[in-house]
Amino acid sequence: MLPMLRRSSLPDLVDEFFGRDFLGNFDEQTGVNMPAVNIIEEKDDFSIEVAAPGLDKKDFKIDLDHNVLTISSEKKDEKKEEDKKFMRREFSYTSFKRSFTLPNTVDAEKIEAKHKDGVLSITMPKKEEAKEKPARQIKIS
Repeated sequence: MLPMLRRSSLPDLVDEFFGRDFLGNFDEQTGVNMPAVNIIEEKDDFSIEVAAPGLDKKDFKIDLDHNVLTISSEKKDEKKEEDKKFMRREFSYTSFKRSFTLPNTVDAEKIEAKHKDGVLSITMPKKEEAKEKPARQIKIS
């Protein structure tokens, strides 16, 4: 399982796993609108999908430190309009940071990330010993 690292006001099992995401994507502490995240566990791997339309792959940074995966983004935009009598400048700054504690079953050396159509996908393969083994019958000697 991939619990989120967040300070929480609802100390129950659902909150421990999902953080406050089930309450919406607005972070009350920072006032930042967080991108939606899907966490998926499959037989051979875990996946994290981050929906961030308008961001390019160059806008993301992914770090792994002591089994904590951190996804962050910073994007700065500046628009200028100049006319003979006036000049208008608008600045836009967007950033977010999400951290996930990875289970010990993840093979950290094989983590991969892809970006396509506004979705950042991170695949984290499980270690061979952590993968589900098929049922087998044991012979009695």
